[in-house]
Amino acid sequence: MQWTRSTAIPTTHPLSPKAGRSLGGLRYDREVDDRIRTLIVAALVALVVLAPGCRSRPPAGESSINGGQEESESFAVQEEVAFGTHETLDVVTWNIEEFPKNGQATADAVVQILQGLDADLFALQEISDVDAFEQMVDQMPGWEGYVESEWYAGLAYLYRTGTIEVGRNYEIYTTDEFWTAFPRSPQVMEFRFGTDEFVVINNHFKCCGDGLLDPEDSWDEETRRMDATNLLKAYIDTNFSQSRVVVLGDFNDSLTDMAQNNVFTSLLDDPDNYLFADMGIAEGEASQWSFPSYPSHLDHVLITNEIFDGLEHEDSSVLPLRIDEIFFDGWWDYEQNVSDHRPVALRIPLAE
Repeated sequence: MQWTRSTAIPTTHPLSPKAGRSLGGLRYDREVDDRIRTLIVAALVALVVLAPGCRSRPPAGESSINGGQEESESFAVQEEVAFGTHETLDVVTWNIEEFPKNGQATADAVVQILQGLDADLFALQEISDVDAFEQMVDQMPGWEGYVESEWYAGLAYLYRTGTIEVGRNYEIYTTDEFWTAFPRSPQVMEFRFGTDEFVVINNHFKCCGDGLLDPEDSWDEETRRMDATNLLKAYIDTNFSQSRVVVLGDFNDSLTDMAQNNVFTSLLDDPDNYLFADMGIAEGEASQWSFPSYPSHLDHVLITNEIFDGLEHEDSSVLPLRIDEIFFDGWWDYEQNVSDHRPVALRIPLAE
């Protein structure tokens, strides 16, 4: 197919009949790597040296990422904690919780975080204010955004136009028979990075439940997540069986549940074709999990076998980005101003 920039690409699809529209740079459609950890510790030590003593907690609505010397310090720290590199595809999933939960202060902080992390592609969940999202993208030269605006707290992408060449954006499983499994339809982006073609599928599964899977009840929350998992697998098996696919987002469930209650069984039982790249995080310490408030690890990155070799490369990495410790005065400050989830990031080296 012809690959063009996203301002001139087709957006219809057999499972996604809704046509897209463009608003300036923003596309709309209806439809623990040890080196990074070392850098984080070094940045925290630097902050302690530069600002000895205890700083008072900012009032609600004021984030320490904004203003005066603290803002200068945050920019210095950003340079030390950039996740992305020029030689790798760097993809991040981030539930950004009712964006912007604290108005312009949230948007300003998110811009600094996104630019500081220096990834190529962000898959975002819970975009509640599309206008605010558009305005944020306008503050980011060299970036474009794509947001699904039909569903409440919708899905979105942000990507660097200098590294990501988008082919298509569309939703799947959009019709009402799939709404039980998918309260928000999965969002697909087909793109080229360097000479390689990829598919990324952004998701936000149904929340809540009692931790017990009841297949006899189609409205059971765990059953709905299991059904969504099975439908995603079927779609990839049918449409992208030979493609480099990354499935990511807020899956609202644990990878490590016992088999009888594990909603991801169909994927876990197919290790030749699918791998949860973040399984090490899920099996690790709770302090590393993406949803500390519970705590639990709910935000995942699934890859297909076409990317397995890249994940085994010494320069690859999958880790939670503990930005609450870098850009903010800890979890309370971050949660009040930005989100209750940490981002989870995947780094894959380019094929040689």
